[in-house]
Amino acid sequence: MVFNFFNNDADERPSDVKGVRHALLQFIKQQLQKAEGGEGGNIKGVCLYINTTDADKHVYEAAVYAEQPQLLRDEIQRTADDYAVALPTNWSLDVIFDENIPTEATKALNIDAAFFVKTAKHAIKKEATAYIRALSGETLESEYILKSESGKINIGRDKKTQSDEGYFRTNHIAFPSESKSKENRFISRQHAHIEWNNDAGRFMIFADEGGIPPRNKVKIRSEANEQITKLHATHIGHELQEGDQIVLGESAVIEFSYKSLKNE
Repeated sequence: MVFNFFNNDADERPSDVKGVRHALLQFIKQQLQKAEGGEGGNIKGVCLYINTTDADKHVYEAAVYAEQPQLLRDEIQRTADDYAVALPTNWSLDVIFDENIPTEATKALNIDAAFFVKTAKHAIKKEATAYIRALSGETLESEYILKSESGKINIGRDKKTQSDEGYFRTNHIAFPSESKSKENRFISRQHAHIEWNNDAGRFMIFADEGGIPPRNKVKIRSEANEQITKLHATHIGHELQEGDQIVLGESAVIEFSYKSLKNE
């Protein structure tokens, strides 16, 4: 159940998509003007928190272009330009639904939103716990727990393995070589890794040397839209979402979730 953290007079609240979007942009403009005394050069990014009722959620999703987030970023950029807030070219936008509102964020008066400006000096430290389980192939553990403070979480063949360069690596999510599962044969010793990105507030997966062509593969299938993402470089990561299925090698599959399967 979603709890509305914003108790306002219903007569002052916009109720349609156009009205909500206008109110959001006005609120964001005010907050940007306050940031850094009206100078946006030190702004790294902005976080917009939406926590509304189930009945109004579709209105807010449309208002922030949930399916095309770049459109909202473009409108915020135009608003900043109009009011002489000089945002850097690489500023980031995070729109977050249905999460607790951080105490550092500023709540709007007449819409179900809160806003936080990330700068070099001010950032919200985020925390999360997620879970990994194998859908295809055999791992040493039936379920792995990922925490935002865990650091780099390696994925590969065998718990302890030696790389081509001679150093030893620990795979925290390990597919044993002695398994009878044929899917394990196509897992590299250093296939991929997962780590927490605090700016994005998400776990991210990266391919390692053994997980990029022409060797083996890392693909992510989104549960939300069934889109397939392939990782072709070690330095470009992918933000993991609830229910994402990660394909390693030819046919080993692990599932990412924020819900423990042991509680089902």
